[in-house]
Amino acid sequence: MASPSPLSLSLTFLLLPVFLPLFFTSVASQCKNSPIIFNFGDSNSDTGGLAAGLGFPVNLPNGRLFFRRSTGRLSDGRLLIDFLCQSLNASLLSPYLDSLGSSFSNGANFAVVGSSTLPKYVPFSLNIQIMQFLHFKARALELFTAEFSFFRLGNMINAEGFQNALYMIDIGQNDLADSFSKNLSYVQVIKRIPSIIREIENAVKTLYGQGGWKFWIHNTGPFGCLPQKLALVQKKDLDPHGCISSYNSAAKLFNEGLRRSCRRLRSQLTGATIVYVDMYSIKYDLIANASKYGFSSPLMACCGYGGPPYNYNIKVTCGQPGYQVCNEGSRFLSWDGIHYTEAANAIMASKVLSTAYSSPSTLFDFFCRN
Repeated sequence: MASPSPLSLSLTFLLLPVFLPLFFTSVASQCKNSPIIFNFGDSNSDTGGLAAGLGFPVNLPNGRLFFRRSTGRLSDGRLLIDFLCQSLNASLLSPYLDSLGSSFSNGANFAVVGSSTLPKYVPFSLNIQIMQFLHFKARALELFTAEFSFFRLGNMINAEGFQNALYMIDIGQNDLADSFSKNLSYVQVIKRIPSIIREIENAVKTLYGQGGWKFWIHNTGPFGCLPQKLALVQKKDLDPHGCISSYNSAAKLFNEGLRRSCRRLRSQLTGATIVYVDMYSIKYDLIANASKYGFSSPLMACCGYGGPPYNYNIKVTCGQPGYQVCNEGSRFLSWDGIHYTEAANAIMASKVLSTAYSSPSTLFDFFCRN
């Protein structure tokens, strides 16, 4: 493991465990029933699916803060979804593909690093994650209704649990980012957006057809601000905050399409609650106003190689031989050039829980109150 380097150019006046409560206030949950959540997505919400599914090594210093070991999360600690679960006093979601030490009594996480909506039928595209859920549900209900009592002792989810669960979707960023990385033009990338949104719509409709009616859908963030993109793109059209304008413009067009899609789905799916969450605004605000939140160098990775301005080198990524990592307590937004630090995720969670970025404005625990 690499030793801490002089990259800690950011504020170190507070240690992270002390700092987090200032920005993440756990909302007293009004849940009367045990919360059940099923999540579909990519690395923004993968709690260990890549490591479990492909055996891909996710080494320390990933997980160094909260877990004190690597759990397969691409962060130094908890992800946004972890904080949201904790706001309900619920257990953290186990990856669907993790066969050891997992409990699925409160749902499952189907998200896997690198996932996208297209192409379909490749590990682990959105439609594959939906197919995995259908298998999970069928098997869970089979075991729940089995005559053998020891199956029931495992707190398997019953039909009512699946019906009243929250279905979360956070995907689309890789579809856009990968298109740019394949040297598609801006116009070509934009033309792909309707197909991407159609796959998300199909996922929602499939889950609705299975009896689900509570959905929580995140839009995509400003991936033009990721240190990885900034380090790899040769000709950059930068905005006033140093982000790639064309990338973020594509993200905003995708988000507008997704917002309209959610509105259409509300009119089509009788009785469904579909909450659209503006993660783009939350993340861009963190970057544009980093100093207000106690961060410096918002476009530089804590864990990577190469030093300022981005500390990202595709040949020496976080956890791989030769990497350098900032000191614990350093104030970075980006963990590895692509994903966010626990400190950033905590602030994002507080903003999501505020309902100010949700349409319709909905408390996160709405699905488990009855």
